[in-house]
Amino acid sequence: MNAAKAIDRSIVREAASMLHLAPAAVSADFLPLGLTDPAFDAEWDDLAADASEPNAFMERWFVSAGATHLPPRQGRLLAVRADDRLIALLPLTTEPRYGRLPIAHVENWLHYHCFLGGPLLRRGHEAAAWTAILDALDADPQSRGLLHFTGLVEDGPVHRALLATANRPCDTVHRIERALLESDLAPTAYYEATVRKKKRKEIKRLQSRLAELGSVTTARLADRDALPAWIDTYLTLEQSGWKGRAGSALASEPHTAAFFRDALTGAFDAGKLELLRLDLDGKPLAMLVNFLTAPGSFSFKTAFDEAFSRYSPGVLIQLDNLAILDNPAIAWMDSCAAADHPMIDSLWGERRAIVRVTLPLAGWYSRALFRAARAV
Repeated sequence: MNAAKAIDRSIVREAASMLHLAPAAVSADFLPLGLTDPAFDAEWDDLAADASEPNAFMERWFVSAGATHLPPRQGRLLAVRADDRLIALLPLTTEPRYGRLPIAHVENWLHYHCFLGGPLLRRGHEAAAWTAILDALDADPQSRGLLHFTGLVEDGPVHRALLATANRPCDTVHRIERALLESDLAPTAYYEATVRKKKRKEIKRLQSRLAELGSVTTARLADRDALPAWIDTYLTLEQSGWKGRAGSALASEPHTAAFFRDALTGAFDAGKLELLRLDLDGKPLAMLVNFLTAPGSFSFKTAFDEAFSRYSPGVLIQLDNLAILDNPAIAWMDSCAAADHPMIDSLWGERRAIVRVTLPLAGWYSRALFRAARAV
């Protein structure tokens, strides 16, 4: 392709995006989940930077870490291109059961440490992307039956575009609300407006009592050379508590520890990692892992020293985390917490609805399965 044609194609793509028109040439391809290719990695990163809805858990560095170390290891990537530009990327897997029913079906590929499942769709191309995704799955011999999506932001751009373009039933089968931080207020003003006065008084008392024990400081990771040591400290801190005793700490299994190392290293190299640490005389009391995917962000993992639980170190580090409100590039932070979480729900006033949806793929057999699934 000569330079003039490349420029012309760029102008056409930009005009189509501005007018929200479906691109003229759209293709969909199934790729290996563990695909390693520098050119494709660059496409993936470019799509993530221009996604209509940020999702750290669908970015290259996170999916790669999970696909390498965590189940389910079987999966595919459905890549959609318009005029040779990547406009959608969706990791998929096949599951043998739908709830209690022995119905094989297609799902978005997620693992236990993935807290949002919406695909990356390029801004302005959502309808074309969903149309191509559903057409590809309708025609795919491996994708007969149902399509089940876990972890969509209700009424977000990805969900709205799916409902607008599906041309088939699209049932919401599960819904939760979890804490969200989203405000134009400064950190102190937000804290005073959101947290009850009685609770603020109690937190201030805990801060004073903790300060009597020594020097309390907060740090944010800045140096990549220090990242491995910070990761080690987090893993040790988490394993020292109830998760370690239950065998569910990241360090309890080599593969989950390796996933955590790879995911955080990849996030740092992509410029999307924030690590906070609350110390008492240099000893870690609490740590917090955030993924910054402008204009949004995700509070991924937190750990604290249970020997100091009377001082609520998990709450105290979340107060330091309110500094994200001063970041002009970040409009919101998803807590990734369980619904009705007593700690974070008391500190953050906004909520984000997360849904699971199920829809039938093409054919009478799929429609029959869908009717059976609706009856569950």
